[in-house]
Amino acid sequence: MAQITAGLVRDLREKTGAGMMDCKKALTEVEGDIDAAIDWLRTKGLAQAAKKSGRVTAEGLVGVASEKNRAAMVEVNAETDFVGRNDAFQAFVEQVAHAALKAGDDLEVLKAAQLPSGRTVAEEMTHLIATIGENMSLRRAKVLSVSSGVVASYVHGALRPGIGKIGVLAAIEAPSESEALETLGRQIGMHVAATRPASLDITGVDADALERERTVLIEQARESGKPEAIIEKMVEGRIRKFYEEVVLLEQVWVHDGETRVSKIVEKAGAKLVAFERFHLGEGIEKEESDFAAEVAKAAGG
Repeated sequence: MAQITAGLVRDLREKTGAGMMDCKKALTEVEGDIDAAIDWLRTKGLAQAAKKSGRVTAEGLVGVASEKNRAAMVEVNAETDFVGRNDAFQAFVEQVAHAALKAGDDLEVLKAAQLPSGRTVAEEMTHLIATIGENMSLRRAKVLSVSSGVVASYVHGALRPGIGKIGVLAAIEAPSESEALETLGRQIGMHVAATRPASLDITGVDADALERERTVLIEQARESGKPEAIIEKMVEGRIRKFYEEVVLLEQVWVHDGETRVSKIVEKAGAKLVAFERFHLGEGIEKEESDFAAEVAKAAGG
């Protein structure tokens, strides 16, 4: 059996752009023949997938999956909105979300989880990249659970159950599960999707963000020319308004326009302990191009 050296693996990586472990496996399969290894990688779609790995992935789908008092949410990205409408891609996102229920939200562990096809999440994604022809990435995952109660999920504008572009998980602790609690959780999900809170409660507000807000408010108040003692009271009042904008439990319930979220949850005899909101492509810098340029690029023009 031929010896697979680090130099040989490096050479194959430079020629194909495939991952180190894939290159090592290819060389092992063909007993060190680098040309045969290139063909092996091409056959598996790995060389083709590697060529696409530098492309920006800001589209795709968010998927959620639930079981009992546990739920998972994932974001899988692709290059264009068209892929989000692909049945195979949608099925993949569903499977990744269900895999996260058991594997958890550590991305490296999740990528190694096995799917119904027998491939791992990472292998199935590579297969889809080669099949569909676009770069893809598993961007993030989140799993929430409670010892008693529900973890409700909500997908805004779902393309099919549990699949869309905005997803929310809401973990609610209560003595037991109930249909009313599930309904409340879904309503909280709708509220979060609409209002984009930054934290669950006041203690969770980012200290730097709060300090920046306070500094701006102080400067604005000083322009009024009022004494420092009055300015301090003005700022504290505006900070309370700031909390009402960014803190979920301090926000006004969108479903009635008057009650605080904290009061809604309290009235249900429950406790909202965590939430998560994924908005597809949030924070990813997209490449700007016009449609004509995209068509020309696809046509090789």
